[in-house]
This record gives sequence, structure tokens and C-alpha cells, in this order.
Amino acid sequence: MLLDLFIPACWIIWGSIWLLAAFGVKKTARQEEPLSRLENTAPLWIGGFLLSAPPAWLGPLQVRLIPHDLATYCIGAAMTVAGLGFAIWARYHIGRNWSGVITVKQDHALVRTGPYAIVRHPIYSGLMLAIIGSALARGDLAALLAIAFMLYAVLRRVRIEESWMSETFGQAYADYKAHTRALIPFVA
Repeated sequence: MLLDLFIPACWIIWGSIWLLAAFGVKKTARQEEPLSRLENTAPLWIGGFLLSAPPAWLGPLQVRLIPHDLATYCIGAAMTVAGLGFAIWARYHIGRNWSGVITVKQDHALVRTGPYAIVRHPIYSGLMLAIIGSALARGDLAALLAIAFMLYAVLRRVRIEESWMSETFGQAYADYKAHTRALIPFVA
């Protein structure tokens, strides 16, 4: 069905934007070690595979947990679009301080405006909303496992980034943490 291509197309558009935006960032002053980076990226790749693989490849993981109907798909698609849009806004707002891996940039700036006034990690918040939306639209056990793998990676990255930002910005970051939630406004 043509509608089933909508969510994958959204992710392809997001990936293209992400790739283009990777150019022109500041030079790195400190970067995550390769083994730690692998611990962050492997769950993301596994989750991505679980969300995008044809059901026939997944054996017992293709068991449907959520009905496959138009309303559920549309809700999932709307969550995906909203999440990817929020992540893109955050990516452009952080500008040259961004990196695809955990880093501290030369002349790194603590950004507290735009989506960073809503949550401290808006890229992760947006991506998790998009992942949950995509998983809802897919509706099978593999999608539920994808959320778990990706949530593990995001929470691990948040923990490391929080530590590095605290070391880099000291009291300014402590103040930011005191007034702005990490991932979900008003909650966490």
C-alpha cells in the first residue's frame, strides 16, 4: 500500500537533512572513545533494523501487538513527523556545536534557547517520539524491541553528555539542569 511508504520516506528525508547538516561544525576538542561509541550505536542499528526489516525476516518478532488500521497508522505517522521535525529544529538551533557522536567542541557554547529551553536533549526527545510513532504504526513485537534498544542508547548517551556538559560548563550547566528537564517537558 502506498501509505506504508510515508513513514520510511520521512526517515529518508530526515537522514538526508542530517547528512547535509553535518558539514561546517566546529572542530572537536574532546570525543567519545570508539568502544563507547560502539556501545551507543550498536543498539541504534539493531533498533533501526527491527523497525525497517520486512516482517517476513523477523520470524516470531512479527507478531502483531497493535491492530494494523488507518487510524493507528496515522497517529504513528503524525508522531513520527512531529518528532523528526522537533529533532531537525533542535539540530539547526544548536548549529555548529552539533556532532553525531558525543563530543565537546572547541569554543563549545551552552545553548539554552529554542528547543533547548523546552528540554536539554531535544534531538533525542524528537527522535524518541519519532521512533515510538514509527513503532506504533508498525505495531509488532519487533517494533517494541526497537523502542527498547533505542531508548537504552539514548539514555546512555544522555548520561555521558550530562557528565561532559557539567565538567565543561560547571555552575551554568547546573543552573540549566535545575530549570530544564532532560527529555520530557515537566516530567524527566
